[in-house]
Amino acid sequence: MYNNVGAQPGVPRPPTNNQPNPFGNSFYGAGSGLIKGGLGAYGEKILGSSSEYVQSNISRYFSDPQYYFQVNDHYVRNKLKVVLFPFLHRGHWTRITEPVGGRLSYKPPIYDINAPDLYIPFMAFGTYVVLAGLSLGLNGKFSPEALNWLFVKGLLGWFMQVMLLKMSLLSLGGGEAPLLDIVAYAGYAFTGLCFAVLGKITWRYSYYFLMPWTCLCMGIFLVKTMKRVLFAEVRSYDSSKQHYMLLFIALAQFPLFMWLGNITVNWLF
Repeated sequence: MYNNVGAQPGVPRPPTNNQPNPFGNSFYGAGSGLIKGGLGAYGEKILGSSSEYVQSNISRYFSDPQYYFQVNDHYVRNKLKVVLFPFLHRGHWTRITEPVGGRLSYKPPIYDINAPDLYIPFMAFGTYVVLAGLSLGLNGKFSPEALNWLFVKGLLGWFMQVMLLKMSLLSLGGGEAPLLDIVAYAGYAFTGLCFAVLGKITWRYSYYFLMPWTCLCMGIFLVKTMKRVLFAEVRSYDSSKQHYMLLFIALAQFPLFMWLGNITVNWLF
């Protein structure tokens, strides 16, 4: 009431209670600090575990792409010998490991002949497309559309090879191999295809010898490689089932190579 009337002369004004609460701000600051600290720690825990989970799965299935391009001339020459003449490889087929960050990691291709790389598959695929276009040109059938179809056909064959290897490993319980490893192993098929197509360009009848030879060599290489992957990852498996699946992988190379090696403008063959 006195506040509304205002100050009157000679009339004492009742004192107002404006003393601050000595505990309010401290309780508020402490409470907000605890809440913020708790939420921050909880959020960091969630985000940290989520990022670790994502990174572990990415490295588990895709690995580091730069790893597959650490090659030199010595590695490329020896790797081509292993792919094209696998029965002459007298060394072991297991990969070399090294401790990195407290855990074992595989050495890059430049230090390990058995490590997969993507340099040779990509170069072989590009060479295959160029040789296929040259073969069409020599036969008077070259066109941009035909070359585009051969490029798509090569990618489709590569994808089919990847699916064959991946499904084979999954059926045997060894599906933990990184995806880029499987892509690299499947892409080595174009090295043999390049020699077969080149033989067909230089001397037509050499194709009928080179094509079965490259199919057989690729089948042996994949059997040796997939057996190493299975032994490294599968703890319990059916031996007879494994042998049949490896035999199926080797035999599947023949129709796949024949289809990719048939350089025509036909979309089916």
